[in-house]
Amino acid sequence: MFNKLLIANRGEIAVRIIRTCRRLGIRTVAVFSEADRDGMHVSMADEAYCIGPARPDLSYLNISNLLSVAHITKCDAIHPGYGFLSENPTFSEITQKCGFAFVGPSHRAIERMGQKSVARDLMHRSGVPILPGSPNSLENPDEAQEIANSIGYPVLIKASAGGGGRGMRLCENKDQFKNLFLNATGEAKSAFGDGRVYLEKYLAEPRHIEIQVFGDTFGNVLVLGERECSIQRRHQKLIEEAPSPAISDEIRKKMYETAIKAVKAIEYVNAGTIEFLLDKNGNFYFMEMNTRLQVEHPVTEMIWGIDMVELQLRIASGEKIPYAQEELHPRGWAIECRINAEDVTNNFTPSPGRITQFIVPGGPWVRVDSAAYPNYFVSPSYDSMIAKLIVWAPTRSEAINRMATALREFRIDGIKTTIPFQLFVMKNHDFADGLFSTKFVETNSPAFLAQYNPETPQNSLFMVSEGK
Repeated sequence: MFNKLLIANRGEIAVRIIRTCRRLGIRTVAVFSEADRDGMHVSMADEAYCIGPARPDLSYLNISNLLSVAHITKCDAIHPGYGFLSENPTFSEITQKCGFAFVGPSHRAIERMGQKSVARDLMHRSGVPILPGSPNSLENPDEAQEIANSIGYPVLIKASAGGGGRGMRLCENKDQFKNLFLNATGEAKSAFGDGRVYLEKYLAEPRHIEIQVFGDTFGNVLVLGERECSIQRRHQKLIEEAPSPAISDEIRKKMYETAIKAVKAIEYVNAGTIEFLLDKNGNFYFMEMNTRLQVEHPVTEMIWGIDMVELQLRIASGEKIPYAQEELHPRGWAIECRINAEDVTNNFTPSPGRITQFIVPGGPWVRVDSAAYPNYFVSPSYDSMIAKLIVWAPTRSEAINRMATALREFRIDGIKTTIPFQLFVMKNHDFADGLFSTKFVETNSPAFLAQYNPETPQNSLFMVSEGK
């Protein structure tokens, strides 16, 4: 096992990694921008070093600064967390060439899965079902339009090198195509430095289901179940749960087998997630693979009883996966709400600012992963997520009730948060019955806004009436 680990990230995920390292006796080195000088991860780590100003490209994305800190502090491994450089193949490759273990997959796996069109083609050749789409990345709008016409509208225009909804446009008909194509390529170029896109047939109301996988250097593959991630806005997840209420044991078995096939096709090592779209008829299609630890990994930890960061570290240090698939069984139900600094009455617009009060919920089987605290400043320079609230219960209905109770107890003053909308979801009958798709937020926002009282504080005191 490693002696000292550099965490190439910030905030909640840096704190999360430090906690596991403390338990394992691994010393930690934190890095921080000038905006994060008072960050919780800075005070929790054994050592901490400033690597630049607030701008991510000058700090958390600055590979030379990160590696310099790892070198001078004599680290033997680097954990990228999620976001920033976690899925950057150059960072993975340089890290290993400089003599540090990278707590993640090889740069070849990141590169192949990061190029979405390449990943689609590889999965298709490996027997993994994919949606109809373009065979390669596209840059020419006229060539792309010909392919879109042959696929049939609506189609999704998606960035080849990215994710999270950036560089993505839904095109309903051929008259819209050229403008949307140019918008998508421009945004992709700005967000990822790569303007190439690919096309994919659009499913109207799918479910977003992802399968958690691990691979080791001995060829072993472990599947830790699925997560339901359909409650999202602008292709960014708001609520996740495990298991999914949408799939039967038969579909679950097929998804697991398909995920294992995908992992073996690329000889994948460490934590990864195979993401699928599920239609109303139970058909599922490969969407992408995330080659990193997911934000929503705690719901998987809660039902499988495994510290996934520890498993990442053990695999990266050369150990075999210490579990046999048949020995593990999920238990109960877990739900996670991403608590974001956003104005839910204004299309979830970011709401940075200073938190004046921060009181987290408690009680049995309630977990809060966060780096926020009273007087913490939520910077506009970074992602708006300030906390993850996770609950576990024996059944889904009990988990929903526990989450609603915890949301009411969670108090965050000084900024606006997503708590009111997430409480609304917990009291929604369609959500309770498991009858929802990726269109849930869009469909239900008018009902939420009709109930919302702007005079009510943006915290746990928000209530919604039963049956709405």
